[in-house]
Amino acid sequence: MTRKRLFPISVHKILYRSLVCTFLYVPINVCAQSALDSIQHIQEVVITAKPFKEVIPIQKLSGIQLEKLSAMNVADALRYFSGVQIKDFGGMGGLKTVNVRNMGSHHVGVFYDGIEVGNAQNGVVDLGKFSLDNMEEVALYNGQKSDIFQSAKDFSSASAVYMRTKRPHFEKDKETNIQLRYRTGSIQLSNPSLQIEHRFNSNLKATVNAEHIHSNGQYKFRYKRLMMNGEVAYDTTAIRKNSDIDAYRIETALFGASNNTSWHAKLYYYGSDRGLPGAIVKNVFGSGERQNDKNFFAQGSLIREVNEKYKFKINAKFAYDYTHYLSRDSVEFLNDYVTQKMQFDNSYYQQDVYLSTVHAYEIKPWWNASVSVDFEYNKLNATMRGVNTPFTFPQRYTTLAAFASSADLGRIKLQANVLGTFVTETVKNNVASPDKLEWAPAVFMNYEPIESGPFNFRVFYKRIFRMPTFNDLYYTQIGYSQLKPEFTDQYNLGFTYNKVFHHAFLDKIHFQSDMYYARITNKIIASPTGSSFRWMMTNMGLVETKGVDTSAEILAHVNHLKGRLNLSYSYSKAQDFTKINGLKMSSYGDQIPYTPWHSLSVIGGLQFLQWGLNYSFIYVGERYDGAVNNIERNHVEPWYTHDLSLDYSFTTNRIKWRISGEVNNLLNQYYDVVLNYPMPGRNYRLALTMNL
Repeated sequence: MTRKRLFPISVHKILYRSLVCTFLYVPINVCAQSALDSIQHIQEVVITAKPFKEVIPIQKLSGIQLEKLSAMNVADALRYFSGVQIKDFGGMGGLKTVNVRNMGSHHVGVFYDGIEVGNAQNGVVDLGKFSLDNMEEVALYNGQKSDIFQSAKDFSSASAVYMRTKRPHFEKDKETNIQLRYRTGSIQLSNPSLQIEHRFNSNLKATVNAEHIHSNGQYKFRYKRLMMNGEVAYDTTAIRKNSDIDAYRIETALFGASNNTSWHAKLYYYGSDRGLPGAIVKNVFGSGERQNDKNFFAQGSLIREVNEKYKFKINAKFAYDYTHYLSRDSVEFLNDYVTQKMQFDNSYYQQDVYLSTVHAYEIKPWWNASVSVDFEYNKLNATMRGVNTPFTFPQRYTTLAAFASSADLGRIKLQANVLGTFVTETVKNNVASPDKLEWAPAVFMNYEPIESGPFNFRVFYKRIFRMPTFNDLYYTQIGYSQLKPEFTDQYNLGFTYNKVFHHAFLDKIHFQSDMYYARITNKIIASPTGSSFRWMMTNMGLVETKGVDTSAEILAHVNHLKGRLNLSYSYSKAQDFTKINGLKMSSYGDQIPYTPWHSLSVIGGLQFLQWGLNYSFIYVGERYDGAVNNIERNHVEPWYTHDLSLDYSFTTNRIKWRISGEVNNLLNQYYDVVLNYPMPGRNYRLALTMNL
């Protein structure tokens, strides 16, 4: 007979939660007792600072460059970063996920205005949902940001994507800015958007941004497949179906500042009804999968500088996500076999509560330290029609504590941190995953051979892990509650060259290159159990990846003609060294699926007075598909695209106008990012923007 515990939460859990509460309430007491709360008059001061140089490699697109890119969402923009692979399942409504340095999408943290976008259900963030219409900057960090004044969540990923939405800016005495934009194009695209910025006073500003996207998702593609002997099995042109999308997004934000305090708050809602385009196999061109999403979150952040040495930050967020997944397909084709496909009519309801507090203290002018504590609560409910096994309704309580320090020794900059993560879970009708307590360190160093010179070198080591998702642990028929976290050890060695010219046609040259090695242990993989419908999640995998990421930026001008060129190149070798029961798998030593050895991107732009001409190119080299082995049958040919755009800006009656036209996939290449999920051929977009 099982004895019921008198106390459902053990003593060490209580200590962890007490620690969270202590850190969360300290700032309130500090504020109440600070002499800075009263009205004070200070003399005007001018602050000058040495330009900050990143200790950790960063790639970013921002401002005009981001606006003129031939891209509609964040996933499209990230393609131009080195070391990044985007899985794109095609069409307007297809899923788009990011993978950095072949460590998997689960190891990439995605942050929206400084707070992470979470998904405890499957750990995947669909970047196709995030439009560039309201985006000011998209940045990619390998490792983490160089700033130690950040939440514990910021330390918890192997790499991170940061999306920063537009902040309101006003000219002179203007109090309201209005931007209207309408974009149309091929694939029956209709995309109106509205941005309103208002200044209540010098300390309080607000923005509202709304957008609607509609497309029937139908575009032509070529379907060609060869038999093993090289003869043509299929070669036809068809129209992509079930790739439609109808989506709405609206968000509003407040920005405030007074004395030594700044804050911002945001409300966000996204709703969509879209088809999920299926794989094109055996001349089957249709798919019955549909997905409805309703995503809402409210988040805010407050920063206060209590005195010259001490400052703190509080982040908070509540999120509610609803997903309805419907699949009515009766069969699926897997390689040369025909198998019955399970039908689904599932609804998922996910709730997240997140609280964070960060405290930074200047020990010496050259030495800083910080401590941050986060608490997160995740809850998942579901209704699953036609499934006999009851859902487990998991709930997860996560506490993260990060201790970090940085030192600026002139030509040497150091940063180190250790992250502690404690996780406990409860489920119904099942056995919960054991409590987990893990510590993960990281060390970074940047060295300048010549102070304020063009060169600097960097090296870092970071150990991090990712928790199994609710699907990994508890999903009907595949979950395994005893899974261990995946651990990743990554090493990086790189350098940067940055030179600004003041008396030449060449304005700036920026070049950076990094060599890296990463090792993922306890990798979670799915293994068959004798039935094609029943799989088991196990910790058996080992992946080692090594490579080189290189990027360059060149700015130049001749009189009124300005030019910009961005280049990025990646070489990657990611091998599967998985063993089962001590025996090497048949794929031992093979390149992992969808990892190209070579990839390249180019962004070029010319600006002459009101005219702008922009060109972009992406090349992804040969790779192997999602099948197990690197054999000829699984080989996937390289693909590349050329995009071209032209824009013209002018002003009439104090209204600023911008007209732009785009031709994407200029050479009309038919290609798949994910095998059997064809991408659009040549397509066009036209946009008209009006600023009041």
